[in-house]
Amino acid sequence: METMIRFESVGQYSAFNNNETRHPLVNIVDLSKAAPRQGSRMYFGCYTVFLKEVKCGDLVYGRHTYDYQEGTLVFMAPGQVAGVNSNGELYQPKGYVLVFHPDLLLGTPLKSAIHDYSFFGYQSNEALHLSERERQLVLDCFAKIEYELQQAIDKHSKKLIVANIELFLEYCMRFYDRQFITRDHVHQGILTRLETLLSRYFVSDAPQTVGLPSVAYCADQLNLSPNYLGDLVKRETGRSAHDYIQSKLIDVAKEKIFDRSKTVNEIAYELGFKYPQHFSRVFKQRVGHSPNKYRRAAELGLN
Repeated sequence: METMIRFESVGQYSAFNNNETRHPLVNIVDLSKAAPRQGSRMYFGCYTVFLKEVKCGDLVYGRHTYDYQEGTLVFMAPGQVAGVNSNGELYQPKGYVLVFHPDLLLGTPLKSAIHDYSFFGYQSNEALHLSERERQLVLDCFAKIEYELQQAIDKHSKKLIVANIELFLEYCMRFYDRQFITRDHVHQGILTRLETLLSRYFVSDAPQTVGLPSVAYCADQLNLSPNYLGDLVKRETGRSAHDYIQSKLIDVAKEKIFDRSKTVNEIAYELGFKYPQHFSRVFKQRVGHSPNKYRRAAELGLN
């Protein structure tokens, strides 16, 4: 996969796959019309959703490889790079692709809501696996968009197309919620692993060398995308991943405050804060008291 093909527009991607461009900002691309090809890396300047119906190589996304089977949805946001590794052999792509340019959303409610669909930031090994019934719903949404693309463009076209894209994305939100439940064996122990990761983090020298643990750092250590980890933690605990990590940080801080041999400033630096005042502010926001006041109350047995 040495070559990189760039798709900045809907038209470029449609033409590459031998599909007519019926709207400059959106299309449903039938991959069966594409000529057989070798794997290559691809840059996407549009939102792109792949519905893969047959096995046709290994999808390479970032550093990860995902061997996709029937009924898999993979989501790409503008600016992302993916590709297919066919080991140098020709393959015939099959399936359908919803591709739409960010400009399609201008002036619509979906423009501000698109970032709520966090699965556009998932890794390929966090793809959405569809049941047959879910796959039919996806194809139905694609068919409605396809219908509008076959009509002459009028004042209703954009509104109806965007509405159907939003309906499709809402279904995907529901399907991912289902996947979090039904694929529990895959997610089993992720929160335990996160807890262990944070516990080990604060007894190592990582806070001094890395700083405060971020969601991105924890996700990388767990081989997950930040968005996926955040959504998983939210579903399991009702709290954001940032809040979950900060709660662990405060628990550790409370334990350290009982150690009178260390000043609050020293504790702040040990935890990874660059500035003690930042630590004091965060601690007060979470606990309701400054670190010094909390220490005094602890000594009096008031906590």
